[in-house]
Amino acid sequence: MLTPTPLEELLDLAADVIGCDRRALPAGAAGSPFITLGGGLAQAVRLQARAGRQLGLAVDLAQLLGPAPLADVLARAVPVPAAVPGPPAGAVRALLPGQRAALAAGRAAGAGAVCRVLSAELAGPLDAGALRRVLAALGARHEGLRTVFADAPHGPVRRVLAACDPPLVTLEAAGAGGGGDPVAAVHGYLAARARQLVGRPGRPPLAFALSRLAGGAHLLSFVYHDAVADSWSAALLWQELLADYDRAVHGRPLVRGLRPGPDTAGRAAVAGRPGGLRAAGERAERLRGFPAAVDLAEGAPRPAVFDVRGERLHVGLDVRLRDAADATARRAGVPHGTVLLAAWALAVGRRAGLERLLVGCEVPRRATAALLGTLAPCSATVPVGCELEGGVDYFLRGVACAFSEALGCADLDTAELARELGVRPDRSRPVLTPVTFAARDELLPARVRAGDLSARFHHGHAGAVTADAALTVLRWREDPLLRLEFAPAVLSRTRAVRLARELRGALAALTAASPHTPVDDLLPAPAGARGLALPLP
Repeated sequence: MLTPTPLEELLDLAADVIGCDRRALPAGAAGSPFITLGGGLAQAVRLQARAGRQLGLAVDLAQLLGPAPLADVLARAVPVPAAVPGPPAGAVRALLPGQRAALAAGRAAGAGAVCRVLSAELAGPLDAGALRRVLAALGARHEGLRTVFADAPHGPVRRVLAACDPPLVTLEAAGAGGGGDPVAAVHGYLAARARQLVGRPGRPPLAFALSRLAGGAHLLSFVYHDAVADSWSAALLWQELLADYDRAVHGRPLVRGLRPGPDTAGRAAVAGRPGGLRAAGERAERLRGFPAAVDLAEGAPRPAVFDVRGERLHVGLDVRLRDAADATARRAGVPHGTVLLAAWALAVGRRAGLERLLVGCEVPRRATAALLGTLAPCSATVPVGCELEGGVDYFLRGVACAFSEALGCADLDTAELARELGVRPDRSRPVLTPVTFAARDELLPARVRAGDLSARFHHGHAGAVTADAALTVLRWREDPLLRLEFAPAVLSRTRAVRLARELRGALAALTAASPHTPVDDLLPAPAGARGLALPLP
């Protein structure tokens, strides 16, 4: 029997993680990117991890989720590089991409603008001693939990402390109030005290908070600054925390080995690629003709300076609509997240009277398998050009291709891209992407068991936004739930509720239509909608 080539072995792994026929995949992989073959972020992560573990090959995650044909990306796989020692503890280190902006935003708008909360509602007996041992092990394992920031003559710098256990704060009465929702009450309490939790000089800008709920349950909240973690990191932390807790309560040793930090794991992959200016120019050429701004204010004046204060709405979906979206995704050969992104673009486009628009999408900048296990701010929001044209399946595949193309440019600086497009700085609005989308349902399951505990996750809200309107997929498989965050200075709550209703309508229309139904026929433009976009130069 002939020995399979590395490419054939990688294609077999890809077929396995996508869930398709191994015999049929090579033909599709020769001309189609991973994302249009049915692969999404979760599948890409599994493929990258298995390629490294089983074959000793490194597959670039950004390329895997980019526009190149899958076979070409897999053919570029290289042997997993040897680990490189990182700087010693306490040494001054340059900031990672995005950290300077996060620190500046915190100084200008307050801790609430850069503070995030991800909580686990814990049902069952809680061993506080085991929890503290687990937090100490996590702090020893991850540099991100020991990172502090300080001012220097040429701007902020970071240092990694040799040892620093993440603080655990016990909240006695935080669960009272909240309109009968104790989790909302705790999150409101944490939001009001964000500065105390993430703003202590000389300490890492993060904390854990433990609150007692009714019936013997607890809420354990991870509160963190954008400069130390992203949504990927928060999900990774919870996965490791609960796995360690299960070990601790059963008397098994905890994992204390040091995980690679962002410097060790491949900072070059995070910091950007060579030829960034040329790449920004090429990307700008692809986006010319899209609106420089999508204005949902419907003619109302904007604040002279973007107001980061925000509100949120939870948007529930029934399981029939979820199943219809999954079926549509399978038929079109795209991930379910693409169907949701397309429905969001359709609802926003109809509201603003646009046939094409940019939607900022949250994507990982974790180009190596080592970075997948690193707690660091390695995400970016990239503009995805959505064109509301063609039949339904053509439209969905176009959005998928636009998303994969944008992923290939995840290391580009948004401000640099805006300059290439000739867009002048405007303090009244976010640059390029006032409307955003993030699919976080694949990062963390809705429920996890650890020992005798059952954990159900809740995403907090610190009362600030970075976009006029931001849609996030929180849960999908179990009890599907979306969240719409909005800036009330731009979009009133009444209009936000209407936009959420139009999103549901767009999703229902997309999933009920035949593959060739023109997108223009799906939804009428809402009453009063009008084009409020400025064309790019």
